[in-house]
Amino acid sequence: MQCHDELMDALHSVSVCDWVGVVCDDNRSYVSTLRLPGVGLVGQIPPNTLGRISQLRVLSLRSNRLSGELPSDFSQLKLLRSLYLQHNLFSGEFPSSLTRLTRFTRLDLSFNNFTGDIPFSVNNLTHLTGLLLQNNQFSGNLPSINPSGLVDFNVSNNNLNGSIPQTLSKFPASSFAGNINLCGPPLKPCNPFFPSPAPSPSLNPQDIKHKKSSKKLSKAPIIAISVGSGIILLLLLILLLCIRKRQRRQADKSPKPVPRTVTAEAGTSSSKEDIPSGSITESQRNKLVFFDGGIYSFDLEDLLRASAEVLGKGSVGTSYKAILEEGTTVVVKRLKDVVATKKEFELQMEFLGKIKHDNVVPLRAFYYAKDEKLLVYDFMPNGSLSALLHGSRGSGRTPLEWDHRMKIAFSAGRGLAHLHVSGKIVHGNIKSSNVLLKSDLDAAVTDFGLNPLFGTSAPPNRVAGYRAPEVVETCKVTFKSDVYSFGVLLLELLTGKAPNQASLGEEGIDLPRWVQSVVREEWTAEVFDVELMRYHNIEEEMVQLLQIAMACVSTVPDQRPDIREVVRMMEDMNRPDIDDGIRQSSDDPSKESDGYTPPQESRTPPAAVTP
Repeated sequence: MQCHDELMDALHSVSVCDWVGVVCDDNRSYVSTLRLPGVGLVGQIPPNTLGRISQLRVLSLRSNRLSGELPSDFSQLKLLRSLYLQHNLFSGEFPSSLTRLTRFTRLDLSFNNFTGDIPFSVNNLTHLTGLLLQNNQFSGNLPSINPSGLVDFNVSNNNLNGSIPQTLSKFPASSFAGNINLCGPPLKPCNPFFPSPAPSPSLNPQDIKHKKSSKKLSKAPIIAISVGSGIILLLLLILLLCIRKRQRRQADKSPKPVPRTVTAEAGTSSSKEDIPSGSITESQRNKLVFFDGGIYSFDLEDLLRASAEVLGKGSVGTSYKAILEEGTTVVVKRLKDVVATKKEFELQMEFLGKIKHDNVVPLRAFYYAKDEKLLVYDFMPNGSLSALLHGSRGSGRTPLEWDHRMKIAFSAGRGLAHLHVSGKIVHGNIKSSNVLLKSDLDAAVTDFGLNPLFGTSAPPNRVAGYRAPEVVETCKVTFKSDVYSFGVLLLELLTGKAPNQASLGEEGIDLPRWVQSVVREEWTAEVFDVELMRYHNIEEEMVQLLQIAMACVSTVPDQRPDIREVVRMMEDMNRPDIDDGIRQSSDDPSKESDGYTPPQESRTPPAAVTP
């Protein structure tokens, strides 16, 4: 693709219509077809080249060695109907520019290195008859693709997961082969989110056909059985009516329970006479209840049929990645050990459902039954901070860069501040697995405000290392205990160590005490994550953040700053301006073999971080 300017000049001349692979219109005024398969093209397609052939209908560049991402100016090819790019080395996510070409009839991106999700916006291609994406590295779940004329479809040999949408189940199993986590027709059935209910006991065994050799009952026994069954049924109905009348009389005599709602300090309550307006009506009882302004439109039955994957088992329940049949992906949390009454549960959900902030994962819906309590949240494909920070440590791992860590600390702090200030709610379970990451590595906190549902019989945060000292004794979370947990989170970002990591000491010393012991012995360099030592000129910032973290984990609650002050201190840190937002690591081969620059003795004295 070199000398593209000359190529474009040639393509716009009359003589280009005589070139091999080039087809022009009858008047030879524009190029309508360009076919260059297997001609040895190498490298990336430069921008502002092929996108300028505005009248192009067919483009075939298959079986070359073209690489990189497709230029965004492909969106200018408004008349393009067929695109053949198979058997190249293209990479990046599904080209969004192609979903704006509404005249497409055939798109072949097979046998390349494309990654990421297959977007739902493929449905914009309403004239599509063939979509071939096999042998790439696409991941995530299949969207519900349903162009009316689609007859040729293949996504085999990718990394797709979840259930196959009903709109695509008409295609053969070979169209989906090689995706080991795909399920549903035409492949193997998906595991349901909940086990199927036991068969109804209402069927009479006499209604089931036995072997042909079994004898039929005579008329007399049949009549006797029918009369007897009728009498028994009548007696049962009378008994049931008597029980209901007795229950109503007892309910009228007993005092009505006063529902509770969360106040400034979680775990306390105040009376409230009615459920807030817009909350659960009687017709919604025992249903999946969505909050106003939601983005989902499925029901409980859809959720019950969804395929599910366990994301993690936490202190308040188990989280699942649930993929519904139409392709929607959500997180469903099954709560355990809930002691709140139904009224209290619904009031708390109504309260939490109103929390909206960019750095807080919104609660979308809930379900309450005697033996099942479910919460529905948005799915965050980038996972949690815990997985990103601690997963796959060792050779081949991509370190979490310092500026990304600072971005996560900022955004998580803002989310927690919104809960404390605007929501007047204690999070109660701050930990790295409850800090989820968006595509731009902005953080959003989840699992907030659930402690009132569980009573005070057990510590609200059962993960060792995050609990403030007073919570261990009183089992009551407060704004100040949230700040302590957030300080541990900052230490986790700085040290790269999990708060309950065994290497912190044979006696199970927690992370704040370990940091204090290292600082006290003037081993400050040993505190910081070894992965951070490859970045230049960040020592001062790391020490500043360490000072903030140590103030947060003070053993005396009143000595801890509130979360607004913590966020302000992080914003006031002396950080240099960086053009691209991320500082580069050292690539100097003369550095030590472990890949990082040893810290200098001129760093801020260790005593400065002592709280």
